[in-house]
Amino acid sequence: MKAMILAAGVGSRLDPLTRNVPKPMVPIVNRPVMEHIVELLKRHGFNEIMVNLYYLGDQIESHFGDGSKWGVRIHYSKEDRLWGDAGSVKRCEHFFDDTFIVIGGDDITDLDLTRLLRYHREKRAIATIALSLVDDPSEYGIALLNERGRITRFLEKPRGEVIFSNAANTGVYVFEPEIFDLIPRGVTYGFGANLLPLLLEQRRPFFGFLTSSYWKDVGNLRTYQQTHVDAMQGRVSLRIPYPETRKYVWIGSNVKIDPTAEIGYPVVIGNNCEIGPGAKVLEYSVLGDNCVVEDNATVQESILWEGAVVMRDTMLVRCVVGRGCRVKSNAAVFDGVIVDPVRKDNHIGTV
Repeated sequence: MKAMILAAGVGSRLDPLTRNVPKPMVPIVNRPVMEHIVELLKRHGFNEIMVNLYYLGDQIESHFGDGSKWGVRIHYSKEDRLWGDAGSVKRCEHFFDDTFIVIGGDDITDLDLTRLLRYHREKRAIATIALSLVDDPSEYGIALLNERGRITRFLEKPRGEVIFSNAANTGVYVFEPEIFDLIPRGVTYGFGANLLPLLLEQRRPFFGFLTSSYWKDVGNLRTYQQTHVDAMQGRVSLRIPYPETRKYVWIGSNVKIDPTAEIGYPVVIGNNCEIGPGAKVLEYSVLGDNCVVEDNATVQESILWEGAVVMRDTMLVRCVVGRGCRVKSNAAVFDGVIVDPVRKDNHIGTV
């Protein structure tokens, strides 16, 4: 079966983390977001995957290659500009010859795609969207369903009194190839803004699949951090790439931890990390591969990307530290994002 991962976006809401990294490559428990999606698709029998690329797309293609490492075949559609999600899928019309799935490359979910596909076929739908109940529907498209699950009303990013439902569009779609007849070629075109309202207008068989499975669009810093907490608490089924050496503590290979260091839980510590004398790596912290926490430094509720260094006598709480950054000694940083915009090995303070 075939699927498409949407991976072209700029990810501006995650700035500055996405200045040098495309959003699908942002790590969740030390693996790119999109890697979790590829594994989800593979588990449910989707082994032919199209990925559209635009912003820093070479990083995505370099990491995933032809997909053989994950047991799938990955193809790429390189875009000269952003075409909108529906417009991007239209550009790949030649690839799809049967029922197919579209999913965002910046989503974290353990949605049962097999059940979604079965539901779509039982309803004989031309389009089915997975829906999740959310507290604040204003950031999403929302849908109203009748008793048969057919969508009777849809509105993209409602405001104020217009909000008539808290069933949010997850951006996970199942389509029949006939959908391409409704998407114009060579223009920017969106699912939520254009295609879904058209399906309603033309009274096409358009259904919603309400799911209680975990789903989050890793679109902003707060959600990015919360997704790590949820993964370590087991609220979402994700593969953490290291053994669980004790309950809620995952540690990679060749890790050096001084006997006087304190390791709390839950924490994830990547390969080749070093944790010095008197250092503390406390609850809900994730250290990428090759990270260093020097003497008497404290890392708490923080995410360190690969190669980050927290120098001696420094405290980080609820921070994200970008790849290869060095946080200077004797600093105390709360709720910070620490990145190097030009990827040099300088000492970086708070941003």
